[in-house]
Amino acid sequence: MDFADTPQIIAGCLAGDEDAIERLVQQYQAGVFRLALSVLVDPLEANEAAQDTFIAALRALGNYQDKSTFKAWLYTIALNTSRSRLRKRKAAQRLRNTLQALFKIQAQKTPTAEDAVIQNEKEAALWSAMEKLGEKHRIPIVLRYFQDLSTAEIAEILQINEGTVFSRLHNGRERLRVELEKQAGFTGEHYD
Repeated sequence: MDFADTPQIIAGCLAGDEDAIERLVQQYQAGVFRLALSVLVDPLEANEAAQDTFIAALRALGNYQDKSTFKAWLYTIALNTSRSRLRKRKAAQRLRNTLQALFKIQAQKTPTAEDAVIQNEKEAALWSAMEKLGEKHRIPIVLRYFQDLSTAEIAEILQINEGTVFSRLHNGRERLRVELEKQAGFTGEHYD
């Protein structure tokens, strides 16, 4: 996706141009939704959180400064909106449905029946391992590996320094590796 025209779209949004607002939403909607889904698990609630994110972002757009990327700024709003919703409803298995949805979205090829069974087993194993991570390690992993954000953007979103992001990613990957090695059929495979 080309984000080069984002400054022009922002300028149009600030001027009240409905086409610019529509383009902004279309350009970032999928990523905001996936981030909300990774926190909330419920697709309907994630959709509402995504809508709330864009409403909040458009209201605060006049305060946006080029100190950070627009994407990181918007994802910060999305994460805060999603966490606020999550605090209101305590979800027992908040990440399980999210990762399943992400794997379905990311599927590029039509798998054979055997490939599908193997992939489902791997997804179930990854789900199980991810559920054992606390939010402190799970959220950076989701932002890095499912949202393709840089460590600088993750640091900005989570309001921590980059060194802490590196540490949390390293520790989270190590915990995932150990957990996956405990499960049959995953010894020696790496999920970096």
